Amino acid sequence: MKKNILMLLLVVASLQITAQEKGEIYPQDSNKKHEIKLNAFSLIVFSSLDISYEHLLNKDSSFGVGVFYNFNDINNDLYYPKKFSITPYYRWFFSETRFARGFFVEGFGMLNSYEEELYYYGSPSKIEKETDFALGVSVGGKFIIKSGFTAEVYLGIGRNLFNNSNNDDDNGDFINNNIITRGGISLGYRF
Repeated sequence: MKKNILMLLLVVASLQITAQEKGEIYPQDSNKKHEIKLNAFSLIVFSSLDISYEHLLNKDSSFGVGVFYNFNDINNDLYYPKKFSITPYYRWFFSETRFARGFFVEGFGMLNSYEEELYYYGSPSKIEKETDFALGVSVGGKFIIKSGFTAEVYLGIGRNLFNNSNNDDDNGDFINNNIITRGGISLGYRF
């Protein structure tokens, strides 16, 4: 009888320990609902500033806004760059036990302005500035260390809704400026 009671106590104790591990609150998660982030990829590769603020609603979702500014001039050989954008977004996280971390899917809207250099036969080129609004989706992952520092990797695509114009450049190549992208490697802090 004593062996059975001892076995029962050991089983209950092991179940309690397992339950505590699954429901564990990490120090970086307790009462911290705000994040500030800098997109290091955009800064290094494109010399562009991309900063974001994110507010954590619960363990499964968050919303935020990103502000992007491109310091570069127009470069027709690479892409038609967006010059400025404001991007509100909403994220759904798929981690069952952790607070707003791990794999996520986001829906975003993007108010963006971009510049195109248009070429006309027999006349100098003309820079055309456009402003548009896009809707899109992104996927990514967020990682957090105990001190509250965050790292995330994400990639998304969307479509401009209003100024839908497709152009040919001076080489006759088809250019589609309706498609916009969103992505990067962001480093930040949760507070």
